[in-house]
Amino acid sequence: MRRITLIVRESDSPHLPIEAEVITPEILCRTARVTVHVGNQKMKLSDVFDVHVDGEAAGPGATEIVLLGDASRVKRIGEYMTDGKIIVDGDIGMHCGDFMAGGTIEIMGNAGDWLGREMLGGKIVCHGNAGHYCGSGYRGGRKGVRGGEIFVEGSVGDYCGECLFGGVVHVKRNAGLHAGVNMKGGKLIIDGDAVMPCGDMFGGECTIFGHADDFLPTFAETGKIVEMGRELTVFTGDLANRNGNGTLRVGRYTRI
Repeated sequence: MRRITLIVRESDSPHLPIEAEVITPEILCRTARVTVHVGNQKMKLSDVFDVHVDGEAAGPGATEIVLLGDASRVKRIGEYMTDGKIIVDGDIGMHCGDFMAGGTIEIMGNAGDWLGREMLGGKIVCHGNAGHYCGSGYRGGRKGVRGGEIFVEGSVGDYCGECLFGGVVHVKRNAGLHAGVNMKGGKLIIDGDAVMPCGDMFGGECTIFGHADDFLPTFAETGKIVEMGRELTVFTGDLANRNGNGTLRVGRYTRI
């Protein structure tokens, strides 16, 4: 088992983002002599982080990366990750877990925008809040998350689960505007409230246990169920789409 600890160093330019897509078990299990971009400058990983390596390399599945310090400006860690584990001791910046296909990322604090963008597999656990576009597709793309699981213990921003195509996105608290917009598959679970959810929905399942505010009129009620001890009203839609056949379950709602 190889454990790689990266401690973010203090910087004279703390506003500059750190593009660190090289922080994956696949790359660091082989070598820590890699570079990152700080602003528009290319720098050695060891110039930006204190690097401590313990244990022998035995492939990405036996590699654990621990990120310590203020990593809120560190972007793209875990990008294209396929195995192993990354633990972020505090907050993390944008695009964490982009396109990841396997392994686990655990974030003890908050995550920036685009958490798990177009994820293919694996698991992301965020113990704090996540920003906008959590578990979504990118601008111009037709498919968002295709597989895996994203679990956020706090709240998320706007457009959570946009273009969701597969996998599971589970938010324990509240979501902002347009959660599940343009969903085509997968499961989106929001334990709290959401605003104007699932517009332009084609397929998949969305469950909102709290209150759906400004709920669209283009969904047809099909019945009621009891899940996790709560009564939910079940809808099909978005009927504004000719092929809109998604399932939306909400605890309480107000129509536009």
